[in-house]
Amino acid sequence: MKKSIITLSLAAILGFGSATVGLPLEKASAANKLNDLNSQKDKINQQRSGVESKITDTDKKINENQGEQQSVQSEIERLDKAISDALAKIEEKNGQIAETKKEIEKLEAEIKVLVERIKKRNELLKDRARNYQETGGMVSYIDVLMGAQSFGDFVERVGAVATIVEADQDILKAHQADKDELEKKQAQVKEELASLEKMRAELESMKKNLNAQKAEKDKLLASLKHEEEEMHAHKLELAEENEILAAQEAAIQKAIKLEQERQAEAARQAEAARQAELAKQKAAQEAAKKSSSSSAGSSSAGSSSSSDSGLSSSPQVSAPSVSSGAWTKPAAGRLSSGFGGRSLGEHYGVDIASGGTVPIVAAADGVVIRSYYSSSYGNAIFIAHSIGGQTYTTVYAHMRSRSVGSGQTVSKGQQIGIMGNTGQSYGQHLHFELHRGSWNAAKSNAINPVGIVPL
Repeated sequence: MKKSIITLSLAAILGFGSATVGLPLEKASAANKLNDLNSQKDKINQQRSGVESKITDTDKKINENQGEQQSVQSEIERLDKAISDALAKIEEKNGQIAETKKEIEKLEAEIKVLVERIKKRNELLKDRARNYQETGGMVSYIDVLMGAQSFGDFVERVGAVATIVEADQDILKAHQADKDELEKKQAQVKEELASLEKMRAELESMKKNLNAQKAEKDKLLASLKHEEEEMHAHKLELAEENEILAAQEAAIQKAIKLEQERQAEAARQAEAARQAELAKQKAAQEAAKKSSSSSAGSSSAGSSSSSDSGLSSSPQVSAPSVSSGAWTKPAAGRLSSGFGGRSLGEHYGVDIASGGTVPIVAAADGVVIRSYYSSSYGNAIFIAHSIGGQTYTTVYAHMRSRSVGSGQTVSKGQQIGIMGNTGQSYGQHLHFELHRGSWNAAKSNAINPVGIVPL
């Protein structure tokens, strides 16, 4: 059985049905009976008010939940946009890094050229030094100038020396410039690449953080949606409970009317009996006056008949015979599961299983509180009974079909449906519950029907 099934409060219903019309009833007892029914009706009214208040509160919570969902959804959309922006920037940086790497490749080619130049200049300088050594060692520029034979020779030698020095200086300057350019380009490219990679790493970190935030928001949204589903389910349960309370209130109102009619009929019959007794006494007095004898005259004895309104319908084929007493077996078949603990959890009723088309009958006289389809009970009927001054509620679940409606009075043994396999059921059977008093979700009033109802 579904453990979150709607809360029923059948509240000790119906005090009629077992009294025989025409029997004398004390006025105080009759008044107490009506007061009790009216008290039960007021109690149900209060319960309905409480249920309606819970429905209102649940609607409010659902609206709050939906508002929170909208807020979370907006935040998720913002994060999605931020993630998309981060991905676009990462792609942009990846493109820039790719371009920078191409520049690095180009620079590496230029570096090879510069290295080759430097290498050649080094070879040139080495060759010069080697030539100087081969011609007698490194010649001093001063010696060259001092060895001039004439002023004209000196001028030529000065020009030659200046040209050589200038050429050497140019080589050294070019050599240094190439080195400086190489170092500058290397530093610049490395710095740019490091900057781009740093920005990309920061963007990757930001994207990771945004994804983590979005995952949390997705989780929160899923939780809110699940919570909303549970609240909607709870609201449906409350609505079903409210409908059953309304049906119960109507049944009690009907019971009050029947009790009033029964008391009126009892009063009418009592008055008729009193009038008959007075007529009988008057007739006896007149007969005595006419008698000339002092001995006792003949007396006439009145007779009265009472009608035993035993309400039992003839059993259908395959239905169990109607038992004597207040209770009868609700269906033919074997007791497949008893009351109490079992592997699937606590079982607050008994199961009667049988194949074929099996009639289900009312276990006792009573009034149908509700005849309806439940997601857990399947086709189900709740009946209230008043037996020996004690109120009981019986439940008949998983039926294939129902043949009585809410508010209908039923008699012991009257067919109310056919055994089936509807709702949360596994195989054709009747799930039968007996509650001393009202039915409630906690099943606190459930009692083992074995030994009370003939099974």
